[in-house]
Amino acid sequence: QHVDTMESKVTYSDPDQPKRFAEQKKAKCVRALDIDALYDGKELKDKVVLITGANRGIGLAMVKEAISKGAKVIATCRKSKPPVQGLFKVIDGIDVTEEKAMEKLAKDMGGVEVDILINNAGYFMVDPESIEGNKCDFSEQLKMIDICAVGALRVTNALFNAKLLKKGAKIAMITSQGGSIAWRSVQNAGGPFDYGHHMSKAAANMMGKLVAMEMKKFGIMVSILHPGFNKTDMTKKYEKIWEIEGAVDSSIGAKRVFHEIILMKLETTGKFINCEDGLEIPW
Repeated sequence: QHVDTMESKVTYSDPDQPKRFAEQKKAKCVRALDIDALYDGKELKDKVVLITGANRGIGLAMVKEAISKGAKVIATCRKSKPPVQGLFKVIDGIDVTEEKAMEKLAKDMGGVEVDILINNAGYFMVDPESIEGNKCDFSEQLKMIDICAVGALRVTNALFNAKLLKKGAKIAMITSQGGSIAWRSVQNAGGPFDYGHHMSKAAANMMGKLVAMEMKKFGIMVSILHPGFNKTDMTKKYEKIWEIEGAVDSSIGAKRVFHEIILMKLETTGKFINCEDGLEIPW
């Protein structure tokens, strides 16, 4: 999918996930099928990496991956600590919807400055939503927006204003292809419409773009990242389509995310990237 813009010609990732995966296999796409051939993670050694939502799923996988590459990992969570050895620091009691938790986060950092911030905390309600049948859960929608979009802004704001983001720091906003408005006509054709999920991710994308614009003058770069389709508790409701759509173990997903973080540059800050193939996703 090629789109000409005033800035440059952009090649976008394909919104049709089964087709995208089939094409990747047909083309033997190394980036999508064998991330280990491109990524070794040596750039993570001794970097201070803070990961929110670090106790399960892709968050836990990123914790393990960063530790294995010699990073100093700070894991934040609400209650359950990540079941892993080698963490530099664990800060619990961090609910990204609470202002007081942000004060606690800044204080408990103990003055340690961050090289890489990964805003990963998220929430995905299980039941599908539609207006037909009165299946919208408005309180859950607001919860998703608060956690997935406003939550990441709270964390970024708290660390920046506590002067805990280094110049040259990298911020990864873990969002989703589900936040692409342009892709809804393909990915939601026929429903269900999952209003809360898609609204929260679109809001997160907008937040990420604005943060990228504001932080650029401070030498801080931002990427908005779809981590790919990973086999986690959060995506288990889609278990039947895992194989046809190329879902991978979260350990692979973590490497894909760190590969994109390593590639991040100030000149390309604020882009919305599919970590499966490294291509941009349209807003």
